[in-house]
Amino acid sequence: MPTLADIVTELESRYDPRWAESWDAVGLVCGDPAAEVRKILFAVDPVAVVAEEALDWGADLVVTHHPLYLRGTTSVAATTSKGRLIHTLIKNDIGLFTAHTNADVADPGVSDALARAVGLTGPLVPLSPAVDDPRRGLGRVGSLPEPVTLAEFAGQAARGLPATAGGLRVAGDPGRAVQRIAVSGGSGDSLLGTARAAGVDVFLTADLRHHPASEFMENSGGPALIDAAHWATEWPWLADAAHQLASASAARGITVETRVSETVTDAWNTTAKCEDLT
Repeated sequence: MPTLADIVTELESRYDPRWAESWDAVGLVCGDPAAEVRKILFAVDPVAVVAEEALDWGADLVVTHHPLYLRGTTSVAATTSKGRLIHTLIKNDIGLFTAHTNADVADPGVSDALARAVGLTGPLVPLSPAVDDPRRGLGRVGSLPEPVTLAEFAGQAARGLPATAGGLRVAGDPGRAVQRIAVSGGSGDSLLGTARAAGVDVFLTADLRHHPASEFMENSGGPALIDAAHWATEWPWLADAAHQLASASAARGITVETRVSETVTDAWNTTAKCEDLT
């Protein structure tokens, strides 16, 4: 039976904490390194519903993409949602581990899984390569097997990603032919200029703000934009991470059971249009 320390070592061999941004908070959040681990739940967000799922399933460890405490704290009292989560996990001997920006830039990482989910085939290269290793970096660039219209690709992407209330927002001519695609899991505002310079036909990411997107589209000749839910662009990575961990453990003669949470933890749970309000 592997210990939590064994699992952390395996995870960090794939998502090196040194790759994380300086502002990030990754690694083991709670848990006894000597505790045995049989079941591991993978989820995007460390929230109450995920903790409840872990408890119901009998998980020994929860691996999330987003940190619980991104900024420092002086208290884990159960007077806040985060404090209550910590209490739930510790009371039930459930560890919590986070791989965030170190998973974003890993090879393979968050954007590799996103690229495959929306139908990109063949080789993938980083949109913004890491200085020390061009195989790693933010985002990925790849191609569709053949050109399709922007509308067709948007539909394909929507089918490949988990459904959320907001769906996908598309900026560009729906009839435009597209084939070379850039993707970046999570917030992608900072990569708009990089996507333009890469000469791709579409940039698919999340959390695009009005002014940067508007200014980007006003400058002709750039890629179309597809804005998806933040949670949806990062969810495909969970299955990849779970598979890699289980396979690596099995190769060492260790059996662990993994599960990907399908609970939608996107912050937005419904939409309303003008016609819905009349």
